[in-house]
Amino acid sequence: MSALILVGDRVLIAPDDGERQTKAGLYLPATVAEQERVQTGRVVSVGPGYLTPNPEYDERESWAARSAVRYLPLQAQPGDYAFFLRKEAVAITYEDRAYLIVPHAAILALVRPDPEDVLGGLGDADLSDLDDLLP
Repeated sequence: MSALILVGDRVLIAPDDGERQTKAGLYLPATVAEQERVQTGRVVSVGPGYLTPNPEYDERESWAARSAVRYLPLQAQPGDYAFFLRKEAVAITYEDRAYLIVPHAAILALVRPDPEDVLGGLGDADLSDLDDLLP
């Protein structure tokens, strides 16, 4: 997915499959699920963030390797499960797969996987060696 670059505060989401089951056991077709105001999906990629001015930039110091702008990172991260406003999403197809591009402001809530779950349930193993691998 490295060829698709998101711009600004945009988030690329793989939407959940359209067909869902109600509590009573009835299956709702994808057309009914698409009409709901809130939709869910898995965050695939995020843009660089919100554009903000760089307070360290000075026009008089043209020799300094500083940019006039900075990016404030987004709260969403790849792998998060997002609840977002459907009307704000833009549907695209990339490499024969359907995605939604959503502005970060349209995301209502995120469910982040527990690091213990991601590590595959190592149990009581010593995780101090993994600290060197984390950013």
